[in-house]
Amino acid sequence: MSHSITLTRPDDWHVHFRDGAQLNDLVPHHAVRFGRVVVMPNLLPPVTTPNAAIAYRERILATLPDASRFNPRMALYLTPQTTPEEVELAAATPDIHGYKLYPAGATTHSDAGVSNIMALLPTLQAMADCQLPLMVHAEVTDHQVDIFDREAVFLDSTIKPLLEKIPHLKLVIEHITTATLAHFITSAGDNVAATITPQHLLYNRNVMFKGGIRPHYYCLPVLKRETDRQALLALLLSSHPRLFLGSDSAPHSQRRKESGCGCAGIFSGHAAIELYATVFAEHKALDRLEPFASHFGADFYGLPRNHDQITLSATPWQVPESYPLEGERLIPLAAGETIAWQLSHPQPVKI
Repeated sequence: MSHSITLTRPDDWHVHFRDGAQLNDLVPHHAVRFGRVVVMPNLLPPVTTPNAAIAYRERILATLPDASRFNPRMALYLTPQTTPEEVELAAATPDIHGYKLYPAGATTHSDAGVSNIMALLPTLQAMADCQLPLMVHAEVTDHQVDIFDREAVFLDSTIKPLLEKIPHLKLVIEHITTATLAHFITSAGDNVAATITPQHLLYNRNVMFKGGIRPHYYCLPVLKRETDRQALLALLLSSHPRLFLGSDSAPHSQRRKESGCGCAGIFSGHAAIELYATVFAEHKALDRLEPFASHFGADFYGLPRNHDQITLSATPWQVPESYPLEGERLIPLAAGETIAWQLSHPQPVKI
């Protein structure tokens, strides 16, 4: 195995930074590793307008001493009130990346989301016309549907009918978790892509119940069956050009994760690229890490690839038990465990 690997600086096409003082604790982890990130808009209140998104972007950049190399791209929150005229304005605004569809009630701060996507066909047609991407949290919210089946049901109830109505819509299915979605991506058109998280590649649902309830492995969509994980790995290792890095790093304090109604979300920003490298290395496929992390996303979105590089070394390191989060504790993915790959250039952030 190689002792180090140098690759074009990667991008993370799905990240949650929260807001306020938490930005200072979260943004530096990503800024040292990634060139671009797509910042999710599910704040309170949600980020629904270009002006709000640009103001949020400025708050993100203000956390960094030198932000010249880091480029947050902003997602807008799709609501039932979003109009075609607002889409056209968003498409004309620099640093607006696209819209995020949260089915109402699907995940953290999704109450303002969409219940009937077909009622927004004129708005979605405007997105297709402007080539403004729609990024989708692909789960139904009907509690009569088993939580492990909600992604597959969403595919049949929403994604397929939507693409039949607007076949040229630029659509990204975020954080896919099932064999059903993995197979769909391979047969979909060139305008349909997907992201995948480190946790859905590393773990199946058993880890949430190992020795008791493990709330720090709880995310939405939830971890799935081992057969699903194997299907995701097969798609990843096929080097499919419409599958790319999206960590869905989603921080919550230890207090909020370990409460009587724990929050969904896994923080991986401290070691996202290192965790993906671990997956590829375990399958003797490190040569496929750079296309997945640094090329495919930029190519799909019609953006230039980054020009600078990062280097990872095969130097094991122990993940801290916690990181600070606005005066509280943030438990990271793989807390206290040893990761085989380490960011060696540029130097990782010390928090």
